[in-house]
Amino acid sequence: MNNSIGVFDSGIGGVIVLKEILKILPNENYIYFSDSKNNPYGDKSDKKIIEICDNIVKYFIERKCKAIVIACNTASAKAVDFLREKYPKETFIAIEPAYKMVYDKSFDKQTLIMATKGTIESEKFNSLYEKYNNHKTILLSCSGLADIIEEGETSKIDNYLNKNLKKYAGKVNNVVLGCTHYPLIQDKIKNVLGNVEFFNGAPYLAKHLKEILKERQMLNESNCKGNIEFIDSSDSELKKQRFFKYLINK
Repeated sequence: MNNSIGVFDSGIGGVIVLKEILKILPNENYIYFSDSKNNPYGDKSDKKIIEICDNIVKYFIERKCKAIVIACNTASAKAVDFLREKYPKETFIAIEPAYKMVYDKSFDKQTLIMATKGTIESEKFNSLYEKYNNHKTILLSCSGLADIIEEGETSKIDNYLNKNLKKYAGKVNNVVLGCTHYPLIQDKIKNVLGNVEFFNGAPYLAKHLKEILKERQMLNESNCKGNIEFIDSSDSELKKQRFFKYLINK
């Protein structure tokens, strides 16, 4: 069996997830699949998202990956149940918005959940939301934001945030970053909203992945640092450069 872990997202946003995984599993080998050709997932139909994710999973299975990490909230919300049912022998670890973390740590505070339209409208997210609802939460569908972050154009990002977040400045304490692209611009979000506490699901996913691998005796026991292979569906050299830049930066 290949000892690699497959990680995929609709672009380079999942680098945030991989960074958290590397903190506690540095000796594993990884294949990161950046599906920038189909970015963004958030505005696509459920059927299309499932089809896209299924094709990526087939690729990881061909590469004999021992675990598959879905580092995209929209893909997790829309496709993980289908994938687990279709491939029962595969190990899937799926990210989800960190709303439970708000419930555990800061239940009584005003909360803003930023996510894609696809995530917010999904049955999986709504089940999570109803379970931990503090009745002080605003759901904000950030259509197009992941796409702008993927492009990396600073002025577009600033304009988007000022237009869509300014009205919440000083009115929220917690911000759930419900898309893996959003932590890449966390500082910019903070500049607009002020002193807020951020929550994202990446640290929890990393711990869960380690627990599952340990439980199934699939951990790489080597003391050598693992390799990271980057693949982009649109063959973008720029995406590759930005990915590794984010990976090694603070």
